[in-house]
Amino acid sequence: MLNTSVRIPAPWTNVYGLARTLLALGTLLTLAFSDSATLFRPVAFQGDHPSCRGVEAGGAFCLAGHDQLDWTRWACVLVLLVVASGWQPRLTALPHAYVSFSVFTGIAIGDGGDQMTAVLTLLLLLPALGDRRRWHWAGADPERPQARWVLLAGTTALVVLRLQMSVVYFQACVSKLSHPEWADGTGMWYWGNSLAFGPSGWLHTLTGPVLANPVGVAVMTWVPLFIEISLAATLLLSQRKRYVVLVAGFGFHLCIALMMGLWSFALAMWAGLLLLCLPLGGELQLRQPRTDEDPGQEPPVQAERSKSMVLDSEKPASRASVTS
Repeated sequence: MLNTSVRIPAPWTNVYGLARTLLALGTLLTLAFSDSATLFRPVAFQGDHPSCRGVEAGGAFCLAGHDQLDWTRWACVLVLLVVASGWQPRLTALPHAYVSFSVFTGIAIGDGGDQMTAVLTLLLLLPALGDRRRWHWAGADPERPQARWVLLAGTTALVVLRLQMSVVYFQACVSKLSHPEWADGTGMWYWGNSLAFGPSGWLHTLTGPVLANPVGVAVMTWVPLFIEISLAATLLLSQRKRYVVLVAGFGFHLCIALMMGLWSFALAMWAGLLLLCLPLGGELQLRQPRTDEDPGQEPPVQAERSKSMVLDSEKPASRASVTS
């Protein structure tokens, strides 16, 4: 007798939950620490913001009107606080995606982080809408299995998200190589000495000598390119190597945040990196110390563990087992 059950990873883990929290915090920081006069102002050759043209007219800041921009901003902050807490993912999924869209299309100083957040929250809609947990930090309840189409929809969305992240890093690397400054290793000299984007204060005293050295500036220019192309190829690497690339990616975006002040961008990319590099269905768990009673016993909790659910065929007479 053949077994036609297919074992696939369940998307509802604390890894996906942490990614949602990071995305919400990035947008929250932008709205909470920037006043309305800064976020909504005229931009050269673009006019007033929010512009409310086309699909942008559906954003929260357009619907609220110019006189209510400040109230709307704080209402969005409250929504993002609830999302970041992890409470009821299926109820907060649509509000989170809507706020992310509204911020990206409505503010005058949007950056790549706002765009990535809008894209990632849209892709996370399917797994979040199928998430029946009360908190996205909790483990899945084996006593309440999901319908097969809900499981497949959520996992497929995470696979598409991983492919999206790979394309983003591939484009980020390859597009730089078309500029001679990046190809010859001098690109970071211009960015590092830029009055608009370069580091200032105590950080400039650290990076200044490095940027003044030909070898130092070449390393600072080419290492980011190597990290980006490695992240683009992450899905082709073994899981052990993905952990190394994950750490490199976190450090890379931390350096960008420190040098250029793009913290919302860093939080959005960190969220995407978690979903790109960690195993589908994997959970983040603390490694527990060994007990004195049995010093030779291995720690019962690993750093990650993979969870899966089974899709059974409707024809039990003919079964084949396939494990992903």
